[in-house]
Amino acid sequence: MSVDRSYIRVKAMLVSPNDDGSRHLVSRNAPTSENPLGFHRLIGGSVELGETHQEAIIREVHEELGARILDLTHLGMVESIFRYNGELGHEIVALYSGRLEPAPADEGGTLTESDGSVVPVVWRPFDDADITVPLYPAGARNWIRSSLT
Repeated sequence: MSVDRSYIRVKAMLVSPNDDGSRHLVSRNAPTSENPLGFHRLIGGSVELGETHQEAIIREVHEELGARILDLTHLGMVESIFRYNGELGHEIVALYSGRLEPAPADEGGTLTESDGSVVPVVWRPFDDADITVPLYPAGARNWIRSSLT
């Protein structure tokens, strides 16, 4: 299913650390023309009409992972202007932190997207200087570094 990128979308995304605080959960996405190695994306998704961004992150995590969020904390807002397979995209992202219950396994975890597709999830190190796969939204990296590490 293609996504209409002709308007600014509102998203809510989660930085969810593992038990020892060394890594956080991200989805592992397929290669694009801009990212031939694929990319990592924070967990979460679109805010629906009439829904707050806090309600959206709670709903998205439940739908995608079958989990609930403990210690949910709003970190701030991130604006993301990007290209996805050549198409311009623009998102305003409400960024949250919190722990997942239950947390996905260290390896082999997945999430289910709204279109029914299954996407792998991985635990990305907070110290990601040596990771060549980019993290999106890119502006979240500053929040992750300053707020959670």
